[in-house]
Amino acid sequence: MFDETAAGVYVIAVTPFLPDGSVDMDSTDRMVDFYLDAGATGLTVLGIMGEAPKLTGAESAAFVKRIVARVAGRVPVIVGVSAPGFAQMEGLTKSVMESGAAGVMVAPPNHLRTDDQIVGYYHQAVDFIGDAPMVVQDFPLVTGVQMSVPVIARIVRDLPTCVCLKHEDWPGLEKISTLRKPGVLDRRISILCGNGGVFLPEEMARGADGAMTGFAYPEMMVSVVKHHASDPERGRDLFDAYLPLARFEQQPGLGLAIRKHVLAKRGVIAHATQRRPGAALSPAGVAEVEALMARLTRRLAELG
Repeated sequence: MFDETAAGVYVIAVTPFLPDGSVDMDSTDRMVDFYLDAGATGLTVLGIMGEAPKLTGAESAAFVKRIVARVAGRVPVIVGVSAPGFAQMEGLTKSVMESGAAGVMVAPPNHLRTDDQIVGYYHQAVDFIGDAPMVVQDFPLVTGVQMSVPVIARIVRDLPTCVCLKHEDWPGLEKISTLRKPGVLDRRISILCGNGGVFLPEEMARGADGAMTGFAYPEMMVSVVKHHASDPERGRDLFDAYLPLARFEQQPGLGLAIRKHVLAKRGVIAHATQRRPGAALSPAGVAEVEALMARLTRRLAELG
């Protein structure tokens, strides 16, 4: 079940590919097991870092079906269904919800400019996706769409199926605080944050319920969320150990290449392949990533 109480870490899954560019289903199974073993409370697939636009409709449906089957009801699976047109959005939503997905995520297209246009777009989207629980993705650094607090409040008020905000504004800490003020929203929704977890301790302190993002070490995000209420300093110590790699992974254009390289080195996926077009790490970049991985191992041993 996925609703306004969603909390914890919903890991944004990568899409594993074989060297020939086909979807690697064996690595997909292994990846799901890895995320669940790391403590994920949910999985989000076909997100921006999941290379969703590079998959055909049939591939997207098959990929989601495989993940849902592997999860076997242990955690909710949320699927990104953003598309250029509502017909594609409707078709993918119907397919994934029938496969057992718990909800869908919708990002606004980059041509929206006014508040009324943004709110109107989500009204239309819900007309097509029906009663599927919906995550509103607020990621202006990628979409170019600025979603103000009043706009989010209107969407929450008007559309009961909006149960979660994927908050990826940057800087965005004040937005979280404002959304959590009494009376700003007419009902409480889940706020799960993105941006690779690089602000997660502060986001939790501002009232976020957890993370919905990707990082090659999801156990870091799980630890921060887990320790937030009981031992936040321990959570911050662990966060600090992972921060150099999290920061390195935030490089525009190279972030996914870095994440996939680390996941491949960790044995989670068989290959770091991205479907074309996609950036590749240079030998110098590979050396930098692996030096950071080695440093992380030493730091974690020191922390015990």
